[in-house]
Amino acid sequence: MDLQLSGRVAVVTGASKGIGLAVTRTLLAEGARVVASSRRTSPELDALAGPDLVHVAADLMAPDAPGEIVARAAEAFGGLDILVNNAGGPPPGVTLPRGSFLDAGDEEWRAMFEFNLFSAVRAVRAAIPLMLERGGGAIVNVSSGNARQPSPMNVDYSAAKAGLTNLTKVLSAEFGPRGIRVNTVSPGPVRTAWWTDEGGVADMFAAQAGTSRDAVMDELAPGMMNLTTGRLAGPQEVADVIALLASPRSANTTGADFAVDSGFLKEI
Repeated sequence: MDLQLSGRVAVVTGASKGIGLAVTRTLLAEGARVVASSRRTSPELDALAGPDLVHVAADLMAPDAPGEIVARAAEAFGGLDILVNNAGGPPPGVTLPRGSFLDAGDEEWRAMFEFNLFSAVRAVRAAIPLMLERGGGAIVNVSSGNARQPSPMNVDYSAAKAGLTNLTKVLSAEFGPRGIRVNTVSPGPVRTAWWTDEGGVADMFAAQAGTSRDAVMDELAPGMMNLTTGRLAGPQEVADVIALLASPRSANTTGADFAVDSGFLKEI
């Protein structure tokens, strides 16, 4: 399927690995021009280098950073059509998972909201005027299944993502009539560095359960989370949905929340 993205300009945050890297690779393959943002680059992102890719090293905890990333798209490629707010998870200095609401104080809550909600708010604020100049655009906010599945684990992260999902609905209603579609993709557990890296979540669970990292990801975690498919999702599976929502092929889809979560959410 031709996603009709050739020549369109996109910004992707958290682009050096995981879902963001897969989104960047997919958009480039579809002919888009991409400004990819991350704190630092990676060998995998460097391998995509070419005239249609600009990397912006930025720390989204800095209030000015989202606007500067969006401005770089206008400077490099003349405008903006697509914004993918993918960056998220534990901000610098914060370790997840938590076990209880009582495990996080005010500073941890502030940091979590800065990274997972406020950075997206700032990026959207900068992107909307550029999109309106071009007659519209598409914004995809990467939320989480935990936005709709309350849990005492990672409660501050879940609350920030719930705010992002709510924000998406509001933006869709206000700017949809002006040609800007805004949707949410909510992954469940995905085989990203947060799980797979040495010292990551899989290793933490493996130490507690007396098993291996692979056994956690292949058997223990899918069972604990009651995943319908029996496995964690791959980053590309999430990226494919994001690319479709960014595409004119989804021209009448807005204000929607797409779960790419292995069947994690079972409520209506």
